[in-house]
Amino acid sequence: MYDWGKSAFETSVTTAILPAWFTYLFLEANGLTTNLVGAEMTADAVWAYSVAIATLLVAILSPSFGVIADRRRIKMKALKWLTWIGSASVLLLAITPLFSLSFQWMWIMIMFMLANVGLNGAGVFYNSLLPHIGEEHEMDSISNKAYAYGYLGGGLLLVFHLGLVMGVSGDWVIPFCMASSGLWWFGFAWYTFAYVAEPPIENELEELTLKEASKIGVTEVANTLMEMKRFRTLFIYMLAYFFFIDGINSVTSLAGAFGVTVLGLTVQELIITIVVIQFVAFPAAFFFTWLAERYSTKKALSFSLVMWCVMIVGAMGFAPLELSEPAEYDLQFEPMEGSDNYTLTTLHEEPFGSSDDDQAIQEDWQHLLDGGNVSWSDANVLLGGLEETRFSAYLGIDPSGESTEVNMVGIDHPTNLGDGEFDAIPIAARSIVWAPLGITILFQWLILGCMAGVLMGGSQGLARSLFGQMVPETRSTEFFGFFGFFGKVAAFIGPLLYGTLSVMFDSRVAIASLAVLIIAGTVMMWWVDVEDGIAVANAEDERIRALNSIGE
Repeated sequence: MYDWGKSAFETSVTTAILPAWFTYLFLEANGLTTNLVGAEMTADAVWAYSVAIATLLVAILSPSFGVIADRRRIKMKALKWLTWIGSASVLLLAITPLFSLSFQWMWIMIMFMLANVGLNGAGVFYNSLLPHIGEEHEMDSISNKAYAYGYLGGGLLLVFHLGLVMGVSGDWVIPFCMASSGLWWFGFAWYTFAYVAEPPIENELEELTLKEASKIGVTEVANTLMEMKRFRTLFIYMLAYFFFIDGINSVTSLAGAFGVTVLGLTVQELIITIVVIQFVAFPAAFFFTWLAERYSTKKALSFSLVMWCVMIVGAMGFAPLELSEPAEYDLQFEPMEGSDNYTLTTLHEEPFGSSDDDQAIQEDWQHLLDGGNVSWSDANVLLGGLEETRFSAYLGIDPSGESTEVNMVGIDHPTNLGDGEFDAIPIAARSIVWAPLGITILFQWLILGCMAGVLMGGSQGLARSLFGQMVPETRSTEFFGFFGFFGKVAAFIGPLLYGTLSVMFDSRVAIASLAVLIIAGTVMMWWVDVEDGIAVANAEDERIRALNSIGE
């Protein structure tokens, strides 16, 4: 039920609504890019760096969390406190409209980072409960079932949010979605707090401050690293996990910003896709449990990783179809009957944002936007001024019949390809596959969503359960803290890599780099001997229990 609750943040907030809302406010305030720390950054690059900073902070704290929880009976107390931090930060996203437009995207970034600290910090203690609530042969079932509950719970709330976004007008809708997500997370977490018992600890320490725990944590990280030879299989797996979970988590956390910034998807389209993912992932989690029982956890996990690589490479070929109908353009100039002028209509209620460039265009042509009665010469001048922007415009046939229609697509419009390092891939895919079959960007994105849903349903749960099988129960939080440290450092590197490559090249190059990370982790899985890892873990439990018996 904790997965059921926290998945509201991971689906409605992190993936479906917040990236699009953040990107919209970013574009409104800054235009396509803004200058941060001396570099020009797009919305998805800023979003990636926000994820990276939050996960780095948790990575630094994870070993200390693990030391405290293995020596004091505080796993559930820490889980409660970090859930408070995470869910309250999500709740505070609802007050974003109270700030000025220039600060709104910054407020979202700050609260999002705090919410990630709460989520990922709580995950260290939550995951460490796994070895204590089931036998070794139950790990796959328990872990995958928890993820399945998460997909279903998050999916149900997302359906409600989808109905609000698509069916209700008003500036309060998205803030309400944020508030309800925070309450959903905290509310269902109380079921876990009420019914999951604190695991027993042998020889519990009475007092242990955070400073002392941090000191011990650093020492134990060093000592754990020195035990690489004894826990060889576990460390090989953690290294493989470092790479493949980095790629997977980066894809899930950055997909929304990529879809809006690069592909031009709307909030509604993103939410529809995430709903599909959740309800596909729910049965897929049980399917991968069956697959693991039939062939082994390692083989089932490795299969899912190979398919993740196939999916990411395929995503590089996604491209919006070229504009073909007048109604698809941001600005549409249609001839007025019985007149030499045009009627101006817009695709969006507010065709321009609030960046300096956007405002300059709006100020120059506000008299046309207000009146809607435009001369042929003014329309042509306006089209020329949009060539270096992210907007598109359609000019119908000159009423005098002396000219043909004019179509203009700005250089930064999502359908305009050709300048990127890998743009040859989406250009070819659009020409050979998408355009002939009439598959729009929404349906391309839904194909990706179905694949991601199937793979998420197996890879995340199996990755956690495989680690749980090879971890000594007596040192579960220590190793899960170390596991969390690896995972969070990895989660820092993925968004950092994405953001950096987006700035240096473009977003398609950045998304390709995530496939390289998963490939590296998949290759390393060949050297993971699960039977050896389980045997070493059991021997360590026997050794520690024997030492505790002598101490008593």
